[in-house]
Amino acid sequence: MEAAPIYHVKPDLAASAVINAARHRLMSNHAITDADGFWQEEAGRIDWIRPPQLADNSSFDGDVRISWFSDGILNVSVNCLDRHLDLHGDRDALIWQGEAEDDSRILTYRQLHAEVCRLANALRGLGIRKGDRVAIYLPMVAEGAIAMLACARIGAVHVVMFAGFSASGIADRLGDCGAKLVITADEGRRAGKRVPLKATIDEALALASGGSAGAGKPIAPHTVEHVLVLRLTGGNVAMQRKRDLDYAEAVRGQPARCEPEPMGAEDPLLLLYTSGSTGKPKGLLHTTAGYLLWARFTHEAVFDYRPGEVFWCTADIGWVTGHSYVVYGPLANAGTTLMFEGTPSWPEPGRWWRLIDKYKVASFYTAPTAIRSMMRDDPGFLAATSRKSLRVLGSVGEPINPEAWLWYYHEVGGERCAVVDTWWQTETGGIMIAPLPGAIAQKPGSATLPLPGVVPVLVDEKGQVLEGEAEGHLCISRSWPGQARTIWGDHARYVQTYFTTYPGSYFTGDGARRDGDGYYWITGRVDDVINVSGHRIGSAEVEAALDHHDQVAEAAVVGVPHDIKGQALFAFVVLKGKEAAPGYEAELARHVGQMLGRYAAPDTVLLVPDLPKTRSGKIMRRILRKIATRDTAELGDTTTLADPAVVQDLIRRMEERS
Repeated sequence: MEAAPIYHVKPDLAASAVINAARHRLMSNHAITDADGFWQEEAGRIDWIRPPQLADNSSFDGDVRISWFSDGILNVSVNCLDRHLDLHGDRDALIWQGEAEDDSRILTYRQLHAEVCRLANALRGLGIRKGDRVAIYLPMVAEGAIAMLACARIGAVHVVMFAGFSASGIADRLGDCGAKLVITADEGRRAGKRVPLKATIDEALALASGGSAGAGKPIAPHTVEHVLVLRLTGGNVAMQRKRDLDYAEAVRGQPARCEPEPMGAEDPLLLLYTSGSTGKPKGLLHTTAGYLLWARFTHEAVFDYRPGEVFWCTADIGWVTGHSYVVYGPLANAGTTLMFEGTPSWPEPGRWWRLIDKYKVASFYTAPTAIRSMMRDDPGFLAATSRKSLRVLGSVGEPINPEAWLWYYHEVGGERCAVVDTWWQTETGGIMIAPLPGAIAQKPGSATLPLPGVVPVLVDEKGQVLEGEAEGHLCISRSWPGQARTIWGDHARYVQTYFTTYPGSYFTGDGARRDGDGYYWITGRVDDVINVSGHRIGSAEVEAALDHHDQVAEAAVVGVPHDIKGQALFAFVVLKGKEAAPGYEAELARHVGQMLGRYAAPDTVLLVPDLPKTRSGKIMRRILRKIATRDTAELGDTTTLADPAVVQDLIRRMEERS
């Protein structure tokens, strides 16, 4: 493929670009030559009850130990709220926009602090103490962020569960983490429909009281004593006496001040569960100081954040992106964060663009899937808005194809905004590789360079480190503050999953290519690298070639067994327009062959109306792989899917091909 063009910032950003570039060089050099000194300096940017004397005390060898600032004491809630009250108490902290246009709420730092303290006092009154787990199963409402901060204030470990999870998925998580209390709502709202939340919790608790899920898979018994129910829609829900409590009644009359719990730097802050194709979901543990510092540091650096600007991350708080860039990162930086309950296309396309104008959003952070979806909308919806407040556009969740990057840059940003394509994972706690605005020139489709303190390496299948221009498996050779410490209750699984493939390094599970400028191009999960007749082909590369076709809206490519080639390429393709004429699949395969070479042309192209995705926008390729191989008896954990009906439609289409 031809060399990627390089995009620099526009002249009106040139002054800050010079400053950012110089700062990036200094920080990167400092982090390499004196890592402990660098991180001690960064740690000085948060408030401590007892400042740490130690920085990194981690080891990737043996049983693996991740430890940062271990002798320090602090409180996350204080860092996100209390320390801003004197100077910024009347600044907007949280803007909540409901699905309905006239349903909104703005909380200043002083008001948010009071709400958090009232809930924290209520939780203490219900017996929640330091180290107890509190499950949060709420839609995108302000109370979700309030609940997270209230848990952090009293030292409880919050376990936020995406509000689209099924009862069995919730039961698995409740049983695994041993939650003592659940915070939920009567119902959620999505695209004009109501979503049962309290009823789902009731079903989950019943399952976790001796039930089973999915082919008789046992579920650990739950330990939930109370369920707090937020009255959001006023829907009629069953309330179990003594166990279930009304949220408003629980916080009513509680003091607006709550003494924060002193927390050790390595005390648990949160658990987040990731899905797996087999076995139970992994409960990744993030601790107090390292996670907070990484969220604060990356939010400020990657988005060139300036206090007082409105920052909008579209992710749900049920995912790590929502944790780090809806709640903790922006609030630790005295920022104003926008939280939106609705979807980008309801009640009509263009909703996101109108909200950017309404709230004068400066930084906008969303997923490539959402970007590609909006590319298909009538361009008039975008043209009807100005978006002049925007300075930075972000991409997260999976590699962004160059066509989507260019549309984002030219059409959404008007060629004024830096585009930060970010690579990171739930396990990393925050962004690891990204083009800092002004400091690093952008290449469409590349995550570019690692952040200061991040040390990536590429290795081959034998574990040999690859230098210079190369393609291999992406590992991180040195710990960083935001790194997950373990898998809850199963450290052996943590070590086996992330540190045994390439001993001495954290194996990300992703493949990457490094170009002549040292830029990193994420090629997708290593299990998405497909070996066709000896050619190692990244699924992302073939998907990008398909996306380049002017009639393709979106594509996903997986490998399937082949008697002669070993593996063959199977492409699921969503078109922009109407049903294609017979034989169009062959046209798309030829197009890929012309762009990449005949060896990369898919053997099979299946035209489909949609792809199975999580609500955070990730395409579930492991499910597509099972569909392509007709191995659909056990699809693994599907609780994160936005629309499970898509899967059944694809299975039906495959059966029709027989």
